[in-house]
Amino acid sequence: MCSDTVIRASDLAKDFMIYDVPANRLKQMMLPKLQHILGMNKQEYFRRFSAVKHVSLNVGRGETVGIIGRNGSGKSTLLEMICGTLRPSGGTIEVNGRVAALLELGSGFNPEFTGRENVHLNAAILGLSSLEIAERFDDIAAFADIGAFIDQPVKTYSSGMYVRLAFAVAINVDPDILIIDEALAVGDEAFQRKCFAKLEQIKNRGGTILFVSHSAQSVIQLCDWVVLLDRGEKILEGTPKAVVDKYQRFINLSGDKAEQARREIKAIRKLYETGTPTLSTSSATSVLAADLPSDEAIVTGRKSDFYNAAPDKLDAGFLDPSLLSHSPLEYPTHGAEISDVSILSEAGRQLNSIRVGRRYTVRYTVTFNRAVQDIKFGMVFRNMMGLELAGANNANLRDGFLKSAAIDEQVTAEFSFLCLLLPGSYTLTVGVVGTDENGNEKFLHRMVDCIQLRVLPEENVVDFGYFAMDYEFGLTRGTQPSPPLG
Repeated sequence: MCSDTVIRASDLAKDFMIYDVPANRLKQMMLPKLQHILGMNKQEYFRRFSAVKHVSLNVGRGETVGIIGRNGSGKSTLLEMICGTLRPSGGTIEVNGRVAALLELGSGFNPEFTGRENVHLNAAILGLSSLEIAERFDDIAAFADIGAFIDQPVKTYSSGMYVRLAFAVAINVDPDILIIDEALAVGDEAFQRKCFAKLEQIKNRGGTILFVSHSAQSVIQLCDWVVLLDRGEKILEGTPKAVVDKYQRFINLSGDKAEQARREIKAIRKLYETGTPTLSTSSATSVLAADLPSDEAIVTGRKSDFYNAAPDKLDAGFLDPSLLSHSPLEYPTHGAEISDVSILSEAGRQLNSIRVGRRYTVRYTVTFNRAVQDIKFGMVFRNMMGLELAGANNANLRDGFLKSAAIDEQVTAEFSFLCLLLPGSYTLTVGVVGTDENGNEKFLHRMVDCIQLRVLPEENVVDFGYFAMDYEFGLTRGTQPSPPLG
């Protein structure tokens, strides 16, 4: 193995034997041998399941590699073979360096031992001497931050306390290779921030990280390159944004569309491997290629340049037909009915997967079934916990106020906005308010969480929170002026 290569997997495969009934396990242990002795054809009493199929992987020293894919795609199995906790059915695996792994919540912990005892046990397994463990114990305990529970049996721990202690041990043994399989999803937000800061430190000192996560933005910001697995196969690898973008278009498809998308992604991989720059796929038949920007087209420059770039130079996003709201709520109508709610690009295409820094329009139609006065239209974006993040209405717009509407009149409301929501999932709520003949203002109709949308990850957006900020930064250096004489 080259000194700069710390993990080399060649044609790696893992098969599992699945028995329909427990008796078949005993039959498999005994009968094939007997059949061989008697000269009979061997019979198998199990079904073979291929969890990983012929995966090859070379990871260099200091690289951070993301591994993504749907549940059941073989990610955890691949990591377990790299760690040595599973033996491959085929292929070879070479690992050069000390490995610390967070593969399963609390794996390696003895539930009857205290946290302190498990720290000593796990650190010893990872190769630390008693003196080294004693020197680092305070740092481990401080990072885990579980207080007096460090001296309680871990069987009394919450899932968050488990992962705090496990991660604290893993990152404080100075591993050459750190492997994380979705473990950080358990911790709270403050702990996750602390973990990612520590991962950056490990990267900066030249450590190698294998990172499995369903958080697209985390993968893009942390990783140098990404592998996409599906049904045990490596179907694509490349730069984080390029691979995540293909994955997000593919993840929610099913049936024939999923098969077609899978073929297209594998075709992209072959073209990458042969050096061919573009995918020759008809947009009429491709479920991935429509509106797909060049993987090399990365916008650079000041933040303001990014947010104000010409629309024709940016990919506006795409429509994912499987991305549907899980919490829609439509209120009864009281004089008007909303229909045809959509989010449109500047080119007029309907989208639900959009990008930071691009301009879009929320459009919906309102049909009035009685005469109303002083009509206001509104919309609001909420996060997945229901928190209202940003919204608008026409109440204070001089030219946007509708004084009245007649029976059967139909109007179209449009809100043009610059998307400053950071990557993540959100919902859109729209409504219309009016005043009846008695002067009472109330909702004429309201559709809550009628659209679920996704703001796609970006390589060059590193803001945090819910909103991107269009800012410029400057520094002034100088010396403190001397005090006046006298």
